[in-house]
Amino acid sequence: MLSDIITMTSLLLGSILWVEIVRDCYHALSHHWIPLYRLHAWHHRVFRPDLSPVSEEIYRKAHWYNDLPEALVMLTLSLIPGTVFFVESFPYSWMAWGGSIYALTFLIGAITRGAGVPYADELTDITHRQGEFVTLPGNWFVNRPYHWRHHFDNQKAYYSGTLTLVDKLMGTALSLKGKTVAVTGASGTLGQSLLKQLYSNGAIPIAFTTSQSQSIAVEIEGKKLPIKTLTWQVDQELELTDELESVDILILNHGINVHHERTPEAINKSYEVNTFSSLRLMELFITTVKTNKDRVCKEVWVNTSEAEVCPAVSPLYELSKRALGNLVTLRRLDAPCVVRKLILGPFKSNLNPIGLMSGDWVAKQIIKAAKAGNRNIIVTVNPITFILFPLKEFFVFLYFKLFSRKVKII
Repeated sequence: MLSDIITMTSLLLGSILWVEIVRDCYHALSHHWIPLYRLHAWHHRVFRPDLSPVSEEIYRKAHWYNDLPEALVMLTLSLIPGTVFFVESFPYSWMAWGGSIYALTFLIGAITRGAGVPYADELTDITHRQGEFVTLPGNWFVNRPYHWRHHFDNQKAYYSGTLTLVDKLMGTALSLKGKTVAVTGASGTLGQSLLKQLYSNGAIPIAFTTSQSQSIAVEIEGKKLPIKTLTWQVDQELELTDELESVDILILNHGINVHHERTPEAINKSYEVNTFSSLRLMELFITTVKTNKDRVCKEVWVNTSEAEVCPAVSPLYELSKRALGNLVTLRRLDAPCVVRKLILGPFKSNLNPIGLMSGDWVAKQIIKAAKAGNRNIIVTVNPITFILFPLKEFFVFLYFKLFSRKVKII
C-alpha cells in the first residue's frame, strides 16, 4: 500500500516538475531566440518598477502574445510523460497526466487575464502584485522579490517561474552584471582572485584594503586593469558609510591568523579582526538597505571559513571564526537582505602557505555557487564538511529561532 502511494505521488510530482522545467526553458529561450522574444517582449513592456501595469491594453495583449503561447507549449509537452507511461503500461500511469491538468490551469489563467475577467490577475498572477516586499527573494521557490529582479535587475537571469531549479542549474539565480561589489581583504590572495572573477562576470569590483597606499589591479588576458581601491582600518568602519551606500554586494573577506599564539593580545586581535570588524561592517551595510530594490539586490557575503565545523590547527582562528559564523546565522533571522556564508577549506595564501587549493580556483567556485543561488557556499576538499556544516547550520538556526526574538522598535 505504501509503495503504491509513493509511486502515485512520484508520478504526479514528477509530471508537474516536468511542466515547470518546460516552462522555464521556454522562458529562457524567449530571451535568446528573436522570433520568441518578439512575443515575450510584450511581457516586459507591461510593468513599472512598482509592478503597476503601464496600461490595461498592454497588460491584456501581453497575455495573448506571451502567456497563452507559453501555456500551450507547456500543455503540449506535458502530454509526453502520460503518453510514455501509458504506452509502457506503467502502474498508475494515469497519475502522470497530473502535469497536463497543472499546465491547463496556466492556459485558463492566461485566457482569463487576456480577456480581462475581473480578479483573474489577483488570483493567477501573484508574482506581479504591487506592494512593499516583506520577504527576501526566495531560495527554492519563486516569489515577488525574486521575479522582480528578472524585470528590473537583469532580464537574462531569474527565468524560473515557480521553482528556482532551472536557474540554479543554469547559473542564473543571481546576476552579477553591472553590480558594484566591494571586497575586503582585497590585497590578499583570495581577495585579488575574487576581484578578478567578479570583473570577468560583469561586476564592478571595489577593493577595500588595510594596506596603506596600495592601488590594486587585476590581470585579465595579460593586461593589468586598475581597480578602485579604498583604504580603511579596523575599528574605523564608519568611515566607509558613504561608499557602502552605492555598493550592491559586500564581500567580507578580511581576517587574521595568529597561528599558535594564545596571549591576551592575540585573543583580542583575533576577535577584533575576524569577528567584530566583520559584524560592524555588515551592520553598517544593512543600514543602507532602504528600498524595495535594495532588499532584493543588495547582499552580504561573509567568509566564515571551514573552521566553523573543522579544526584549522589554529585555536584562536577557529574560535573567532566560529563566533562570527554563529552571529551571522543569528543575524540572518532578521536581515533585510540576503546574507551568504562562504565556508572555505584551506587554500594557499600568506595566512596559510600550506593550503591545498589555489585562490583562483576557490574564487571561481564561489562565484559559480553564488550564481546558482546557494546561500551557504562550501568550497573544500574535505568531504566531511559537506555533511557537518548543513547539520550544524540547521540546528544552530533552529536553536536561535526558538530561543531568541527580534526586538521591536516603537
